Amino acid sequence: MRDELLKTRWETLQIKLSDRFADGELMDLDAIIYLVGVQELGQPQAKFKKDDKVNLMHIAICTLLEPYGFYEFDYIDNDGWPHFKNVSKLPALKAGEQTVLMKEALVNYFLKREYIE
Repeated sequence: MRDELLKTRWETLQIKLSDRFADGELMDLDAIIYLVGVQELGQPQAKFKKDDKVNLMHIAICTLLEPYGFYEFDYIDNDGWPHFKNVSKLPALKAGEQTVLMKEALVNYFLKREYIE
């Protein structure tokens, strides 16, 4: 039951974000994580370099895994970038398990913001 609910919510989120940000082309997991990073940085109009894009993904992952107790917000630097500290070791997960965890974290992130139900 839990897996079906996650699957349904993930598909709903994926379609909704794809319609809004990708002209209906289905966004993958990495694209949605990147989108969360941009959202958390709060500079949606900025142009980002390749290194910045990696850092945006890191911001998103830390933000998404913070409710699970793996990261904790630390500070915002002089350029406005948030920094996190690792407070708990991430478990050793297989690739498929990592994907499920990230999808669950993304669904919870957008549920909390009432973007999906």
